[in-house]
Amino acid sequence: MSGHSKWATIKHKKGIADAKRGQAFTKVIKEITVAAKNGADPDTNAALRTAILKAKAANMPKDNIERAIKKGSGEMGDAIFYELTYEGYAPGGVAIIIDTLTDNKNRTAADVRSTLTKLGGSLGATGSVSYQFQTKGVITYDEGKYTEDEILEAALNVGAEDVSGDGEVIEVTTAPADFANVLESMQAAGYEQMSAEVSKIADTTIALDSEKARKVLRIVEKLEDLDDVQQVATNLELPDDFTDEDE
Repeated sequence: MSGHSKWATIKHKKGIADAKRGQAFTKVIKEITVAAKNGADPDTNAALRTAILKAKAANMPKDNIERAIKKGSGEMGDAIFYELTYEGYAPGGVAIIIDTLTDNKNRTAADVRSTLTKLGGSLGATGSVSYQFQTKGVITYDEGKYTEDEILEAALNVGAEDVSGDGEVIEVTTAPADFANVLESMQAAGYEQMSAEVSKIADTTIALDSEKARKVLRIVEKLEDLDDVQQVATNLELPDDFTDEDE
């Protein structure tokens, strides 16, 4: 099981997704707003369609989605956001990529740098770690509700690339271009996802002991708390017996 999905399992257990739903809404609204600049019709704007699906997966109200589309398309004033990606390292040599959407480049750069360095990480040059990652669609399901075999059969039949489980969470991966079709097809078949997003997934991972892994996860959590940060990816591999001491 990938470090990505194991971290998703931990967040689900701790209720982070529910506790930070309002913050998650803010991040997805910004994503919809930016995507809508290239067209307000999700049928002809793949990025907007993906953002809307992510919003629906997070149970965002329809009115919020529609307002974000109008804002991005210029109907409610011109919203200017910059898409910036930062690369660097967390403790133990773990590669880290931070995707941001911001209306203030200086603020975001300072916040990201400060968060990393205070917790033992460092920023790197552009391209220093991004070559180690691929962009994939990632959809997760509760293994308490579905078996891995039934998700495997259903997902592969609608174009997913791979399916894996850890006994608690089943992770479906897709090509970015297939993400929307796979998610919608699974929903139409009656499968309710835990989460759905297009993420950066590491080709190879770095295994750390539990103590060092917790330090990396603290950095991820603190970065995700920043309003301008949309997504954080690492190549950390969590130990099989890993438990977060804060669970």
